Amino acid sequence: VRLQVQNVEKPLYRGTFHCFQSIIKQESAFGLYKGIGSPMMGLTFINALVFGVQGNTLRALGKDTPLNQFLAGSAAGAIQCIICCPMELAKTRMQLQGTGEYKLKTKNYKNSLDCLIKIYRKEGLKGINRGMVSTFIRETPSFGFYFLTYDCMTRYLGCEAEDSYVIPKLLFSGGVSGIVSWLSTYPMDVIKSRLQADGVGGVTQYKGILDCVRKSYHNEGWRVFTRGLTSTLLRAFPVNAATFATVTVFLMYMRSEDNLRECEPGPVIQQPSSL
Repeated sequence: VRLQVQNVEKPLYRGTFHCFQSIIKQESAFGLYKGIGSPMMGLTFINALVFGVQGNTLRALGKDTPLNQFLAGSAAGAIQCIICCPMELAKTRMQLQGTGEYKLKTKNYKNSLDCLIKIYRKEGLKGINRGMVSTFIRETPSFGFYFLTYDCMTRYLGCEAEDSYVIPKLLFSGGVSGIVSWLSTYPMDVIKSRLQADGVGGVTQYKGILDCVRKSYHNEGWRVFTRGLTSTLLRAFPVNAATFATVTVFLMYMRSEDNLRECEPGPVIQQPSSL
């Protein structure tokens, strides 16, 4: 977020690692966790919504084809924007608060919830949903590619429940899926961050998505749409590797438990033959 929205005329950070070092030096290690309250509150619901909607949509579509995987993922991505947009708005505002300060001189927001409450009181529902359209444009195809890539990777690697290497394969598949999903719509993430950060400090620069794209490109060139990509990809692999592997293993376990309950008592226990 800091890399995406910094002023090109007076840049604070030269790149990902310089940003990382500067935050620790200027704001202590706690500076790296600014805005963590918002994801902690929202990500549980987002992941539950995403995997629930994707699974049910795929069943409703009937056939497990690459196109249906993409459509089911896109549907999940679109619906979770309801939670994702306000969550990321609070996260962005909290992460920009007190930039470069070891101890905050001016503290507009106590925490993520306080941030959302103050934005709502000042700007209403429109303020809470600032960046909703850009979030929708980013998330819908992104989650389509997310689930499509995971499906293709697990099939290619031959992920089977009885495979002794199934966990490393799932982790790798999830990590690659996360990278592909971010690469597919990353420029829109830059625009979304800029729109949600717009107005911090009382100065509004952009009228909307197209105006933000035009002004950003005019002032900084095409490279502006790759700002912060390195840090995003470094985060994307481990986060999505853990997410997908955890969900898949948990579902495998629960389905095997269901099979156990459905079986008649006997020496043979039915196990799922594949994912």
